[in-house]
Amino acid sequence: MKEILAVLALVGAVRPSVAAAEGPNARPHVAMRGIYGGVPQEILDSGRSLRDFGVDAVWMGSGSFTTARMALLRAQGVRVFAEFNTLHVADDLKSHPDAAPVGSDGQVSPPPDGWQGICPSHEGYRRSRMDAFGRLLREHEVDGVWLDYHHAHASWEQAVPNMPDTCFCERCLRRFQAETGVELPEASTAERARLLLSTHRRAWVRWRCELFTDWVREFREIRDATRPRALLGTFHNPWSDEDHGGARIDKLAIDLRAQAAHVDVFSPMPYHARFGHAADAAWISRQVAWLGRALGIEGEAAERHRIWPIVQVSDWGEPVPLEQVPAVLDHGSRLPATGVMVFAWGGLRKQPEKVEAIGRVFRALRGGPAEQDPGPAEAIGTAGRADRAAERDGREGGRPTGRLPRTASTPGRM
Repeated sequence: MKEILAVLALVGAVRPSVAAAEGPNARPHVAMRGIYGGVPQEILDSGRSLRDFGVDAVWMGSGSFTTARMALLRAQGVRVFAEFNTLHVADDLKSHPDAAPVGSDGQVSPPPDGWQGICPSHEGYRRSRMDAFGRLLREHEVDGVWLDYHHAHASWEQAVPNMPDTCFCERCLRRFQAETGVELPEASTAERARLLLSTHRRAWVRWRCELFTDWVREFREIRDATRPRALLGTFHNPWSDEDHGGARIDKLAIDLRAQAAHVDVFSPMPYHARFGHAADAAWISRQVAWLGRALGIEGEAAERHRIWPIVQVSDWGEPVPLEQVPAVLDHGSRLPATGVMVFAWGGLRKQPEKVEAIGRVFRALRGGPAEQDPGPAEAIGTAGRADRAAERDGREGGRPTGRLPRTASTPGRM
């Protein structure tokens, strides 16, 4: 910790050459500048506030919320949002073993690259997540909740995605037939799956998307009944309808247009370095622009929907060079986006130079001097090292702030 604080102080006092890298100027349309991955304690420990860095929002995993953390962040004057794991609570398979997705061969589908999804038609699992969602909203005065991992059993957060066809369990097959009117023959699961992926593919894809969207509808109803002023957001795959052969819909069952009936804020995840675009930060704004066109979002203040991308600044697989930070945040904050957040504090807490670079860009976006010396803030109570350790371990199966939660290929999300 002493070494990190020393570097923070040094970097804050010196204008390094990379600070001269071109970044965005003031953008009045950017209403939110956030950090994803828990309480940025290292900034506070350096004697400065989050507002000094231009930060006005923090995302934490739903399992890491405590009264003390909420009070700390409120004292900082920032908004507090929760990340909520919908279909990746793998530990629940212990109590619901029949919720494991079934592949096209009729067997339980192995976790692709270690990523364990859940069958979306399992009512017991669904009820447990809805109960947890409602409990979060009742117990904590969050400014919003972002759905996460809301997609089919697949590992797509990498340059070469691994997306098996699922789920062909008897429960899914019965519901599909009852809700679509399509009759499947008495045959093996493998034969029925073959028909669903060929003859009845259009009906099958539509039904799966509607099932995942219905989860979002129920989350929205709980939000409306429990904490109606909280935003409902979603962290989602950033692909266009054409990318990867239309896999966002066909494989992942993410129908963004349908979900727009229930969601307030869309947060695409254009992790350029992780997804094979390490040298092309402009890929970020191209994906966001496509999303705006697809959903009819222009970034106007009166619009109901908003786009707040989460962009990769920490290293995950491919590193993100320090000098690329301004460009990443530039492309992530271009219209139709009206907010931007950085991924992810778990890695950034070990890279103080990047933290300072983020602060410069965030202050510039806000309209303050990018190179101002924030100076010391008033004394602020901190969560302490033990509390931070508890925070890192308190998530509900989502990506961690700094450690690998599922496999060695897992990202640094909460």
